Amino acid sequence: MFTFVICFLAGLGAGLGTGFAGMSAAAVISPMLITFLHIEPYEAVGIALASDVLASAVSAWTYGKNGNLDVKNGFVMMISVLCFTLAGSWVSSLVPASAMGGFSTWMTLLLGIKFIVRPVMTTREAMAAADPKRRAVQSVLCGMLVGFICGFVGAGGGMMMLLILTSVLGYELKTAVGTSVFIMTFTAFTGAAGHFAIGGMPDWTALGLCVLSTLLWARIAARFANKASPAVLNRATGAVLAALGGAILAVNYLS
Repeated sequence: MFTFVICFLAGLGAGLGTGFAGMSAAAVISPMLITFLHIEPYEAVGIALASDVLASAVSAWTYGKNGNLDVKNGFVMMISVLCFTLAGSWVSSLVPASAMGGFSTWMTLLLGIKFIVRPVMTTREAMAAADPKRRAVQSVLCGMLVGFICGFVGAGGGMMMLLILTSVLGYELKTAVGTSVFIMTFTAFTGAAGHFAIGGMPDWTALGLCVLSTLLWARIAARFANKASPAVLNRATGAVLAALGGAILAVNYLS
């Protein structure tokens, strides 16, 4: 029962973060599993990445159905992200566990505050006016950085991607989140496969519970996000990220 409660709560936070902001599930699930279930950090990251696959896929489908997904440019970024996710996953197996997680936690908190204080109000018309060639080059270069971060810490990739899509590539928020979860579906799968191939198969109970809980809450969050106005979505996304960032810091403090 204790395992069920921890995995359900971890999936709740991860699912809300994924559905609202394209956040990697590992930012929430990993510290929860490590702190309360004493699962090895590398295995916990693998479970979290595996939980992210279906959650990101169902979120991407929901955003795409509502016209908030840029598949063409997302695919360009995805290729470079995938290549460097594998590299990051391999490097993370060689470093101490203490090097993983802190970066993504602070990014989650600060990005949440950013969406509340300085909301993203870019319109689709302004987004479409950007130079396609320049955006493609930026997508490749940014994807290399995001992929390595995602594979290395199992988290932070989704936050980096959302920040880049809104701040560097000029996406409006809903399309940024939709494109982010589309890419994260494949990067999470690649990262999870890399972790399991290197570190072995994880605890099946924790894996199954985290996958189902994350999927449920991601679906709920994505449906709400696509019906919300840009102003409401910015505030909701900021509040969720700030709350999750604070909660993760508290969990890390307990450990």
